[in-house]
Amino acid sequence: MGLRCSSRWSGHEFTAVSGNWMHAAVLGEADGVEIVCVHGLGVSHRYYLPLARELASAGLCAVALDLPGFGRSRGPATALGVRGLSLALAGWLRASGREGAPLVANSAGCQVVVDLAVHAPEAVGPLVLIGPTMDSSARNPVRQIVRLLLDVPFERPSVWAVFAGDYARCGLRRAWATFGHLLADRIEDKLGGVLTTVAVVRGQHDPIAPGRWTTFLANGLSDAFCVQVPAAGHVAQYSNPAAVARIVVDMVS
Repeated sequence: MGLRCSSRWSGHEFTAVSGNWMHAAVLGEADGVEIVCVHGLGVSHRYYLPLARELASAGLCAVALDLPGFGRSRGPATALGVRGLSLALAGWLRASGREGAPLVANSAGCQVVVDLAVHAPEAVGPLVLIGPTMDSSARNPVRQIVRLLLDVPFERPSVWAVFAGDYARCGLRRAWATFGHLLADRIEDKLGGVLTTVAVVRGQHDPIAPGRWTTFLANGLSDAFCVQVPAAGHVAQYSNPAAVARIVVDMVS
């Protein structure tokens, strides 16, 4: 059961899942195909707004979820791992009546969505994985942080203000603990269990998800293709939302 309030998004939902409220922001046509958006490490629904506007303009409805402990969703005192986050996502999809919806994920959100697709294939529709982590050649904190710094010039400056607010909200302790869980998760070992169609998307200048890595992931999936987004970094849905929206529209049309 959801409660709504208004903002620059067309609405906000708070859905009860396992005794906690999970938040999602909504923008788009009420009768449009719903596209569920799953965020990356430390951030929230907020950085999906540029993509949501593009999807709404195309007649779709973006539903950007906050995973437990991030954004406006309550979480346990101890940070959840990838499996715990995917179970929460599954519970929210079921409770909100969105099982089988197309899922768009960015960065670490791709690990959560792939885990869900393996363990509950009925819960997911087609997947759009933007800048999926963690590249097996750089699966340690130092290399990941260096790559993040290399990404800075390729993002729109305003995204860093969004990130700062979201990290302040979730807390560095939770973000760091979740980071550890993400590093331990081997997304490449799960690819064979993903049965749905997948678009593996990479920003042209993304140093966190290099082309070699995204091609490797696509080749390990049964029904997948790679797309490169021009003039974009790791957060391609923010730096070039129109191009990413076209990929999503093509996937669901």
